[in-house]
Amino acid sequence: MIVSINAIKILLPFVLSFIVGFIIAKPLLRFFIKRRLWRKRSRNEADLISDDFKKIHTDDDLSTPRVGGSIVWLTTTIVIIFLYGLASFIDSNTLRSFNFLSRAQTLIPLGALLFAAMLGLGDDLLTIKSAIKSDSLKNRRIKIGLVILISLLIALWFVFKIDHAYLYVPFLGEVQLGLMFIPLFILVTLAVFSTSVIDGVDGLAGSVMVPIFAAYSIIAYVQAQIDISAFCAVIAGSLLVFLWYNVPPAKWYMGETGMLALTVVLSVIAFLTDAVLPLVVIAFPMVMTSFSVIVQIMSYKYRNKKKVFLITPIHHHFEARGWSRSAITMRYQILSIICASLGTIITLIS
Repeated sequence: MIVSINAIKILLPFVLSFIVGFIIAKPLLRFFIKRRLWRKRSRNEADLISDDFKKIHTDDDLSTPRVGGSIVWLTTTIVIIFLYGLASFIDSNTLRSFNFLSRAQTLIPLGALLFAAMLGLGDDLLTIKSAIKSDSLKNRRIKIGLVILISLLIALWFVFKIDHAYLYVPFLGEVQLGLMFIPLFILVTLAVFSTSVIDGVDGLAGSVMVPIFAAYSIIAYVQAQIDISAFCAVIAGSLLVFLWYNVPPAKWYMGETGMLALTVVLSVIAFLTDAVLPLVVIAFPMVMTSFSVIVQIMSYKYRNKKKVFLITPIHHHFEARGWSRSAITMRYQILSIICASLGTIITLIS
């Protein structure tokens, strides 16, 4: 009976997040279009864009809003506030059981999600308003600096507020790190953020992210971290709403407000659930995509400008090879489901 009640605590917020997100998505999309929140300059004019990229990409997406990822953190916040409000103002044990906002489990992930989302939104708005050619290298350095700042603040909270300064190694147990936990957390967050390059094909980022957060919801549930499980389920539900309007032809794109928020909060959840190392398996499609960029850069630098892939990230390589965007997205999604399932199994048996 307890198991079934806990399952309802996860499934109800999940369904609620989809309903809430679906209600606000249409007005939000109209607002984005009214405010013309899309790129004002062709990507083909940007620095470091290859000729191969220009051949397979047009400027059709120039009038598509860039901040669609805001539906994820907006929906998550609304659902949390709604359930917290019900639990606070109505004297009912049943309603209180559905409130998953807790200092021990979800306060840090929620704070990380919103803080990263605001920084990402600021970056999106600056990009949108920029009608002139910008310095791509400078912009990347600023983004990396912001990620380091966010992860540093969160790492300090882990160490000094909740006394979480260890890394769980599957089949071996906890490895106490002390203050070394701080640089580790920063490095992991930077590594996860680097996977945000997956946001480049209609429906791709969202369809890969849903199985990942579903996997962590299951992991947290089995470990009796019910609040974290519900939190991940709500994010998965809101991502489904994002996908509803991101399937080809996309009505909006994730943007930094979505990718920065999701990658940062994913790092936080991985540490809270003691599933940092399995993240490599669970999020393998994202890891593979990021790794393809690193391989390409290293090959270009140390092999006399020879390229391993036609274009990177690797999904653009497949596109240049003749794969349709829908085929790329579907195959990524299949791979994501398999990897998320395998990573979940590894975590649970370890």
